[in-house]
Amino acid sequence: MRIYKFGGASVKDADGVRNVTKVLKTMGTQNLGIVVSAMGKTTNALEAVIASYESHDNKYLNLIDHLQEQHLEIIEDLEKKVDGVDDGWVVRFRESDIKKDLKAIIESLKGEMLRNKSRNYSFLYDQVVSHGELMSTKIVAAYLNACDIPVIWKDARQLIMTDNKYRDATVDWEHTEEQIKKECSHELFITQGFIGSDENGFTTTLGREGSDYTAAILAYSLNASEVTIWKDVPGVLNADPRVFKDTVLLSQIPYDEAIELAFYGASVIHPKTLQPLQEKNIPLNVKSFIDPKADGSTITSSESLVPTTPCFIVRKNMVFLRIASRDFSFIGEKSISKIFDELSENKIQVGLLQNSAISFSLCVEDKYAKIEELLEGLQKDFKVSHVSGVSLYTIRHYAGDTIKEMEDGKNVLLKQRTQETLQLVVSE
Repeated sequence: MRIYKFGGASVKDADGVRNVTKVLKTMGTQNLGIVVSAMGKTTNALEAVIASYESHDNKYLNLIDHLQEQHLEIIEDLEKKVDGVDDGWVVRFRESDIKKDLKAIIESLKGEMLRNKSRNYSFLYDQVVSHGELMSTKIVAAYLNACDIPVIWKDARQLIMTDNKYRDATVDWEHTEEQIKKECSHELFITQGFIGSDENGFTTTLGREGSDYTAAILAYSLNASEVTIWKDVPGVLNADPRVFKDTVLLSQIPYDEAIELAFYGASVIHPKTLQPLQEKNIPLNVKSFIDPKADGSTITSSESLVPTTPCFIVRKNMVFLRIASRDFSFIGEKSISKIFDELSENKIQVGLLQNSAISFSLCVEDKYAKIEELLEGLQKDFKVSHVSGVSLYTIRHYAGDTIKEMEDGKNVLLKQRTQETLQLVVSE
């Protein structure tokens, strides 16, 4: 069994859906499971629906109607005859019940919100945003079936069992593996990324990079031979080409190296996706849906990075903190414990830390705009200074020349260096 995952960019419009069909016909559909994300920016649109609803603005119903129109436009575009697409496929797609399915999902979404009594934002979030994946997979499944790729649509909420920690649910591996083996072992299927359900049948979501994680859960449960994540890039690069010049494609990446890169902020693959694959030694391919025959990148149990080259990561809009004791006493275990309690309480992610006898330095990401609350909490016990808007540069497998080039012309607030990794906090 192989698992393919197509993200929102790959199915953002009718041409994207047609291209998914082309990829599958090029690569073959034997022993295959397919995971699909919501189309384009649908999740963002559904978040806007929730924001409108939470502010008691009835315009949220209009936003839902607009979302239905956008998906209907994609369906109608797929019903058009275009060069390179068999006319019979188009006719069969027109005759499918996809418009009825779309209408039913939209009515389910509206009903979910009209019936809602919960004041738990995270609970409502999961019940609402999951409709994006439901719509996309219904449309893609209908089109694939029309194009002579007979695929069975599976509801991920019947496959992936979780606890009720909404927006970041933990998988119940025993029951999930049992359900997946029962439902998905012997046929070509398509299901939704990102979503599952708790023991009461309420929808849950799997948190950051949830669709990739879904692919890994399926692969683990089915003992898949490989997972392929299809992107609009040729694979994993050694740096973000929007920031760095002359980037290099990494053809082979050890699991541990990929986890290290993700930890430091590279947009590779989230560690929670890699961990179940690593446990069963299942390779993860990252390939281009624009050029499916190209080699791409493979994350596997190899011992070394290929090619051996420095990897550059930059995280912008970070906050640099210097924390010191008020009485010039040591920053010991109790002080560090207090600092991390405050960080956890305010959901602040740490990118770098360094301590001396009487001070503690941190570079953090203020993802949830809680930095002021963090500072207020820390200032009860410590002297705290901070610099906002800094950048955190990380080089894995650095060499002398790369360090000089990275530091050149920058105001370096802090440098930290280990055998394999150099990090710089820079005020730019």
